Amino acid sequence: MRRNAAVGALTAALVTSAAGGALGQETRFNRIASWPVAANLPEAMDPLTETSAEIITATPDGRMLVYSDSPLGAVGMVDITDPTNPQPAGTVMLDGEPTSVAVVGGLAIVGIATSESFTEPSGRLDAVALDTGAVVASCDLGGQPDAVAVAPDGSFAAVAIENERDEDLNDGAIPQLPPGALALVGLTGTGAPDCATLQLVDLTGLAEVAPSDPEPEFVDVNAAGRVLVTLQENNHVVVVDGTSGEVVAHFSAGTVDLANVDTEEEGAIRFEGTLEDVPREPDAAKWLDDDRFVMSNEGDYQGGSRGFTIMSADGEVLYDSGLSFEYALARIGHYPEARSGNKGVEPEGMEVATFDGETYMFVMSERGSVVGVYRDTGGVPELIQLLPSGIGPESAVAIPARNLLATANEDDLGADGGPRAHVMIFERQEAPAVYPTILSATTAEGLPIGWGALSGLAADPVAPGKLYAVTDSFYGANPQILTIETAVEPALITSAVTVARDGEPVPYLDLEGIVAMADGTFWLASEGRAEADRPHAILHVDATGAVVEEVRIPEALAAEAIRYGFEGITAVGEGEELTLWMATQREWRDDPEGLVKLVAYTPATGEWGAVHYPLEEVDQGWIGLSEITAVGDTVYVVERDNQIGGAAQVKKLYAVPATALDPAPLGGELPVVAKTEVLDFIPELAAFEGFIPDKVEGFAVDVRGDAYAVTDNDGVDDSSGETFFLRLGRL
Repeated sequence: MRRNAAVGALTAALVTSAAGGALGQETRFNRIASWPVAANLPEAMDPLTETSAEIITATPDGRMLVYSDSPLGAVGMVDITDPTNPQPAGTVMLDGEPTSVAVVGGLAIVGIATSESFTEPSGRLDAVALDTGAVVASCDLGGQPDAVAVAPDGSFAAVAIENERDEDLNDGAIPQLPPGALALVGLTGTGAPDCATLQLVDLTGLAEVAPSDPEPEFVDVNAAGRVLVTLQENNHVVVVDGTSGEVVAHFSAGTVDLANVDTEEEGAIRFEGTLEDVPREPDAAKWLDDDRFVMSNEGDYQGGSRGFTIMSADGEVLYDSGLSFEYALARIGHYPEARSGNKGVEPEGMEVATFDGETYMFVMSERGSVVGVYRDTGGVPELIQLLPSGIGPESAVAIPARNLLATANEDDLGADGGPRAHVMIFERQEAPAVYPTILSATTAEGLPIGWGALSGLAADPVAPGKLYAVTDSFYGANPQILTIETAVEPALITSAVTVARDGEPVPYLDLEGIVAMADGTFWLASEGRAEADRPHAILHVDATGAVVEEVRIPEALAAEAIRYGFEGITAVGEGEELTLWMATQREWRDDPEGLVKLVAYTPATGEWGAVHYPLEEVDQGWIGLSEITAVGDTVYVVERDNQIGGAAQVKKLYAVPATALDPAPLGGELPVVAKTEVLDFIPELAAFEGFIPDKVEGFAVDVRGDAYAVTDNDGVDDSSGETFFLRLGRL
C-alpha cells in the first residue's frame, strides 16, 4: 500500500481534529488480521452455515480467543499465538443458544438460553473445559441468560437473566412477565460454578418504566466486587454487592436533548432534526474504576442517545458524549443513514482496559461498524482514533500484556453473497493510524459533511492534488459532488454541492461517474434502472451543481439497456472535438458474452457511438467495469468482479490507447479494443488487513501524474462502511 507522508502543520491540525490528538510518534491501534468465523465450522457442515462471533474474551495468557456463536449453538476458539495469522482452534457444540462467555483458567463460563418461549424462559450456566470441550459443571439459572461477567478475583460469576420481551407482542411494550433477575454464583478454585451458592437478586420495583419487568441486559464487576447491571428497556442502572446480593444503588440512566441530528431515512445525511428527552437506554457498561463506569447508549425500546456516558457509582452524570461520537463517524463515511430514524450509529458494545498506565474506552458502533478509542482523562475523554471493524461489532476484548485488541463482528451475510462474520485483531503500535484514509471537514456551523458510497472520481484539470467525487443512489435524495484535497493525509473532503435543478435536488439519480472540465463545469454519468423510474443519462452541471443540460441515451441504446448501466465518464479532446466516453458496467441485451460497451457521445453534434471492451473471465459471480479515465493518450478502465474477501479475483486497472477509441455507429457490429493490465488493486486493498471489498469504483490521475483510487462503501448498509482511498503514485 503506497502512502504519501503527511504534509506539515496543516496535516497535523487535520489529524488532531479528526482523531483527538496529533499522531506524531504516539501509539495507535492498527488492524493486523481479520479472521472469518466460518473457518471454525466443522468439516461436515455446509460452508455457508450461518455463524457469528458475538461475545468475545481471551484465555489468561492472551493466546486464545474464545467467543460465543449463537446461530451455530457453539463456543468457538481462535489461536492467536501469532496474532497476525489467527488459526481456527475448533468449536464446542452446546445444547442451547450461547449468549455470553467468560474465561476462568482453562474453563469457559457460558450462559446458555434454552427457552421454549418468551413466557417460559429457561437457561443454564455451563463450565466448558477448553482443552477437551467437556462440560464440567452446569447450573440451572431458572431463566434466559444474556450477559456473563466474572469478578476480577475469580470468586464469583454474575449473570444477567434477561427473560427478553417479545417484540411482536403489543409492539414490544413492557412489562412482559416473568421478570428477569441478576444471578450470582460462586466459583470453585478451578473456576467451575458452585451451583449450591446460586442466588437470584430481585431487581423488580426499582425502575420507573416497567418496575415489574426489569429486563437486565449487561453486567460487569469491579475490583471491589460491585456488580454493575444495566436495565436497558427500563433506562435504569443497578449496583449490587456481589457477596451479599444487596442492591447498594440504583438510578435512572437519564435522558438527553439532541439538536442537529439526522432523524429521517430519506436517502440523504442531513443533521437538521431535533430530538427531546431521549432516554439513554444503555446496553453494555464497564467500570472505569471502583467509583465510575461508562455505558453505551444504544436504545432498544423508546430511546437511544447515540453516544456514551460516564457516570459515578451513585448515578451522577460526569460526562455525556452527546452527538460527538456520531459526528466523528459521519466524518469518516460510517454514518448509517438507513438507521437515522431509529438509533443512528447505535453504540452497543464497550470494553475498558489499561495499556501502559493509560486507560482506554473502546466504544462499539453496531450500525456504523466502527470502534471509537477514547483515553480516560478523569474528565472529558479524549478521542484517539476510530477503528474499522467488520460488520456489526458486538463486543471486544483487550489484551494489554500483548498490546492487542480483538473485536467480535456478528453479522454473517454469506447466504446473500456478502461478507461473513469476522474476528478482527488490532495491535497497539508506535506508528500512525492507517485508517481512516479519507474524512470530511466540518461546516461553519460545526456539523460534519456527511458522505459515503463514493462511486466516481475525477481530477481537477488545473490544481494538483485536487479531486472530485460523486455519491451514488444510496443518497439519491441529495446527489452530491464532493471536493477532495489530497495534500493532507487522510485525504480531506472540503466541500459538497448538491446536483440540483431549479434549486432542488434532482431526483432519481444514481451518479456513478464524473469528469471535471477546464471551464469549471462537470459532466456526470447516472446509471439507469427502469423499475426505479431512473433513466440512463449524462448531465452537464456548473460549478454549483446546477444542471445545465441532461442528455438521455438514444433509443438505439435504451432498447437494449438493462439495470447495469454507465459506471464512469471521461472526456477526450476539447471544443468541437470533445467526446465523452462512458463505461457500461455489464453486457446489455445486444452485447456478446464477455464484451461490454464503451459508449461515446459528442456534445457538439449530438452523435452517439461505441466500441466493445473485452472482460476477464471469472469463476464465480459477475465481472464488469466501474470507471473510465482519460489521461493524455491513454484511457484507463477499472474492471472488477463482485466478489469479496478471499473470493475476489479481479480488481484491476487496464489501459486502452486513446487512438483505439474509434466509435462505430450504434446498432451494428462494434470494434473490440485491446487492453493492457496496469495495476492489480487487490494487494493494495489487502494491506489494510480487513476483507477485500467488492467495489473499486473511482480512479483519477491529477495534473502532476499522481494516481488515486477509491472504494464504494455502499452507504454502510450490509457493509463494513470502510472506504479505502488509495494513493497509487505515478503509474
